[in-house]
Order: sequence, then structure tokens, then C-alpha cells
Amino acid sequence: MIPQFRYYLFDVDGTLVDSAEDICGAIQGVLFKTARNDVSFEFLKGYIGRHLVDLFQDLFPDYTVEQHEALINEYRATYPARNHGCTRVYPEVPGVLAALPGLKATATTKGTPTTRVVLEKFGLLSYFDHVQGTDGFPAKPNPDVVYKALQALGGTTEECLFVGDSAADMEAARRAGVKSCAVTYGYGKPEDLARWEPDYWLSDVRDLLGGG
Repeated sequence: MIPQFRYYLFDVDGTLVDSAEDICGAIQGVLFKTARNDVSFEFLKGYIGRHLVDLFQDLFPDYTVEQHEALINEYRATYPARNHGCTRVYPEVPGVLAALPGLKATATTKGTPTTRVVLEKFGLLSYFDHVQGTDGFPAKPNPDVVYKALQALGGTTEECLFVGDSAADMEAARRAGVKSCAVTYGYGKPEDLARWEPDYWLSDVRDLLGGG
């Protein structure tokens, strides 16, 4: 059973919304213009939650920093142009966010402005006391976004739970010193999540309300 916390941090993609088709579709649009236009949806899905530079460095190890940045910039133009048309909220998420006590913030690799757009589009923005994306500082698995989100809430690490679906989320939580909750309905592989020994596992988001 998952106890209740005073502060909750949430990853977005694969945790609150199913956005893989839009994210991976945008990446494939970028890759279509390169020599790596054969990269599968499933392969790309494994990178959701990490910074795009990790993906492009792995796919194009011989590229310069400037070339990687050009690919990232093209993605940043392509992704919003899709208008999140294939993205869906996981069905039970709104009700859980509405009922969950405590203060809530996002802790996502998306930039803060994009995160706000997504939350507002899908009716989730009002449930959050703070929206924190990754803006000019190291992305997960570095713990920076966790620290910044928790600082904005005025919270302490001892009273905080970070809910996410990727190994990067679990590592960031561990490095930040907050409790971690691994979502199994998202994009992360269970064996990758398990390596970071999450404090809790979540197959149904409604189980967040089951604590006492």
C-alpha cells in the first residue's frame, strides 16, 4: 500500500498522458531527412523521458554538437506542430489528481512552456500547484528538476513522492533523496525500473489514493 505524502511530483509523458505517438512521430519526421530514417517506434519510445541529445548522440555518434543541436531544434518545431493530436490522458488520472491530497508539481524533461500547454489542453493544469519542466539545466536522470519542483512547493525530500515511468525518473528520485513510485503502465521496461529499487510500484494510478 502506498502511503500519503505531503508533496507529489509527477513525470508527464507515460505517467499522466500517453504521448508516444506524437513524440516518436515527431522524431521520425526529423530522422526521415537523415540517413537514419529506419528507426522503429519501439526503439524511440525507450528514450522518452530522457533528453533528446541522448538519442541523437546514440544515433549519430560522429555528429558535432552543432549538428545534434540542429536536430533538436527541428524536433522542437515539429513536435508542437502536431498539436498533440494523438496524445491521450490516461483515463483515471484526472480523478486521482483531483482527489489526491497534498501539493503537486510536475518534474518532466519537457520545457515548462510546453508542459503547461499539454496540461492545459488535456484539462490537467488546475490540479497542479506548480509546473516544472527542464529549462536550461541538466535533464533526468540528473536530479535538478526534482530539486526545483520541490523547492517551488516549499517541500522537503522526506515528505515527497516522485511518480514516473522511466528508469531516468527512478534514478533522479534516488539521487534527489525522495521516495520513488514506478509506473508500470507507461513506457519504461520493468527490469530497467527495478534496477533503481523503487519504493513503490503502481499498475493503476488509483492506487495512489489507497494509502493511509
